[in-house]
Amino acid sequence: GEAVSHTILIVEDDPDGLATLREILELEGYMVEGATNGEEALTRLRRGPKPSLILLDLMLPVMNGWQLRQAQQEDPELASIPVIVVSAYKDAAAVAESLGVADFVNKPIQLDELLAKMARWVAPAVPQPPNS
Repeated sequence: GEAVSHTILIVEDDPDGLATLREILELEGYMVEGATNGEEALTRLRRGPKPSLILLDLMLPVMNGWQLRQAQQEDPELASIPVIVVSAYKDAAAVAESLGVADFVNKPIQLDELLAKMARWVAPAVPQPPNS
């Protein structure tokens, strides 16, 4: 099959939040790409290579998380990429369920929770010792 990239696409309109999350995830061994709105994220997804996982904020300018998720589901090339909604939106858990996403993390982010949920879908790209 195709090689799995260990790239995470973070869709987050707050530049500080994006920078912080990128730094943390890179320390954890993930490759990180960022997009500040849904349209930018969609452009990156369509351009490829596809990320292993999308961390999606809902409240975004230009194209919001709902619209991005809809566009993703309508595109057979992108529909299979798992999405974790990361949001402070009060009904985010219900929204996440209605969007059919892989998981949901509340803001402010509890790092352990986020990393545990991410690990179900993508392994950090740290070199693994060979299985002998």
